[in-house]
Amino acid sequence: MTTLLAIGTRKGLWLATSEDRVTWRVSEPHLLMHEVPAVALDTRDGRTRVLVGTRSEHWGPTVVRSDDLGATWQEPDHGAIRFPEPTGASLERVWQLRPDTAGRPGVVWAGCEPISVWRSTDGGEHFDLVQALWDHPHRGEWGAGYGGAAAHTVLPSPVDDTVHVAMSTGGVYRSDDGGSSWRARNVGISAYFLPGPAPEFGQCVHKVARDAGDPSRLYAQNHHGVYRSDDAGDTWTSIADGLPSDFGFPVLADPLTPGRVWVVPLVADGERVPPGGRLAVHRSDDAGRTWTAHGDGLPEGHFNAVLRDAACVDDAAVAGAGRTGVYLGSRSGQVWASADAGATFTEVAAGLPDVLCVRAAVLPELPGLP
Repeated sequence: MTTLLAIGTRKGLWLATSEDRVTWRVSEPHLLMHEVPAVALDTRDGRTRVLVGTRSEHWGPTVVRSDDLGATWQEPDHGAIRFPEPTGASLERVWQLRPDTAGRPGVVWAGCEPISVWRSTDGGEHFDLVQALWDHPHRGEWGAGYGGAAAHTVLPSPVDDTVHVAMSTGGVYRSDDGGSSWRARNVGISAYFLPGPAPEFGQCVHKVARDAGDPSRLYAQNHHGVYRSDDAGDTWTSIADGLPSDFGFPVLADPLTPGRVWVVPLVADGERVPPGGRLAVHRSDDAGRTWTAHGDGLPEGHFNAVLRDAACVDDAAVAGAGRTGVYLGSRSGQVWASADAGATFTEVAAGLPDVLCVRAAVLPELPGLP
């Protein structure tokens, strides 16, 4: 089996492959000088499609796709994502690309700036605005996080028509009908920067992940807060005890092991660096009740952040290739991989531009990279 790792940076995309998730081959850059804030590997329908949210200072933002590992790229004549004219809005950046489940082939979700969610039914070639979220009465009060005002997490349920969306800054919203209606779901999440003890929305959530064993169990890394929900987001409980900081950007859930979750703590607010300059992932195997730090192979004296989509897990456990792989990319342009569920890491690449996103998939066979 071959692991494919897509690395999106401030100035282009790199693809890396490995047979053992320890030794890696890294491609020449693709889409050089294009910012790549979002990437997805869609392995449904018997092919490997690389979907990339790009942003060029000259051409603007769009979604491009490749079915031959970057040998060629395609884009619709008028762009994959275009706001309907009556909205008066224009696309600023694609923050998230998320293929739906195998049971909904062709469906791909996109989270974008300005805050909006889009749905494609043709594998990411064209997207339609999820109008009900765009028309939500809260939209005028959603704010911009430090990095922008965007929907950065889209989580379709594997068992029903539920979809969760997280945005900065607006909080978590849930649709129970495939996107036709939406409700804020932030009870229990702190928002110390807002008036009132329990605001309905406006929380600064950084990332949300879904547990492998229970689709109703979610994990959220917030601006000062790490939380778990056991009721699909209706209520949230802090699981930050035992972590060196409750601030960070990514949160990852193992696709096969229930209760296993990772976070990458940072010192906040002004510093945003690993505590003590020691980059580490913190793993819980009991749904956030206890945490263990892991960092063998990761650098000490490291004062760069791992951004919200610059960490991911692969599906090796599902594919029968051993334990789940964990991947990190840093603003220093370094990328690391772990083949043992985050216990130890090896370096995949160094000297790249600022890493914005990584995505990995384990495939039965893969042609050589161009």
